[in-house]
Amino acid sequence: MVIITHHRNKCIGSNYCVELAYDQWRTSKKDGKATLIGATDKKGFHTLKLDNERSDTNVRAADACPVNIIKVKMI
Repeated sequence: MVIITHHRNKCIGSNYCVELAYDQWRTSKKDGKATLIGATDKKGFHTLKLDNERSDTNVRAADACPVNIIKVKMI
């Protein structure tokens, strides 16, 4: 299991995550920030649980984030 956490309020809209893991990320048309598809929002932190198959692309997205607001935790 993989847990992805995104602190969307601090997103600057570089959208590297969208480019690297398009199956999980999209750019919001409203504000240009990245959106984690299917995530639940709790006080600005968007969290999503996934199977291990999709962890590689999301780890690369987290590594590429210039403001380090994406965390990928494998449990």
